[in-house]
Amino acid sequence: METSGWIRRFHPAPAAPVRLVCFPHAGGSASYYFPVSKALSSVADVQVLQYPGRQDRLAVPFTESMDELADTVTAVLRQRPDLPLALFGHSMGATLAFEVAARLEREGVDLLGFFASGRRAPASVVDEQVHSASDAQLISHVKKLSGNNALDDPDIADMVLPAIRSDYRSTETYRYRPGTRLTCPLYALTGDNDPQVSPVEAREWGEYTTGPFEMEVFEGGHFFFDTAPREPLDYMARRLADLAA
Repeated sequence: METSGWIRRFHPAPAAPVRLVCFPHAGGSASYYFPVSKALSSVADVQVLQYPGRQDRLAVPFTESMDELADTVTAVLRQRPDLPLALFGHSMGATLAFEVAARLEREGVDLLGFFASGRRAPASVVDEQVHSASDAQLISHVKKLSGNNALDDPDIADMVLPAIRSDYRSTETYRYRPGTRLTCPLYALTGDNDPQVSPVEAREWGEYTTGPFEMEVFEGGHFFFDTAPREPLDYMARRLADLAA
């Protein structure tokens, strides 16, 4: 199992009391989380996953299933036991982070906390086939969620669409294993105008841990960290400080 090249550290903080590992959204790359890393570097050693098939890992073959991806990431994080660990995942990243968290806990790792952002709870299945859509339909879907027109550039679209399609395939073919729950504190974050997940759906995350649960709704859509980042980042900073204490 290849475990090199997966982690990016933009603001190393080895003296921090907790390590936060960030799991990008579908089509997302590590550099997207540079602002998150910077904002939280005073309270955590932030590390960001770089999935295969994008940026400096463009030539690395995609991992086509959520389970295979979770197994590999679990092996990567198992090699970094020097700091207490918390996980943060947005959209697809929340589902992947949940599966990794469950695997780590089964192996005896005591997680400090888990942050699920912009994603329905694991067992909530919506019959979506975005990964089978045409390029034009896929671009339209992504633009609707992000408001980003970069995919209108054919060169950019050719470069990033394969990663987006692969990630959607992993997400849409994923199925939750009944009974899988965490024991660590779980925090659900969602935007008040997210077309992908309602506050009611986000609250269902509380059923996926035997530990404390808290949900916060922030102003914005699916990428509320983009449009109004201060409040969610301040919230995460406070919770990480509390967990580390």
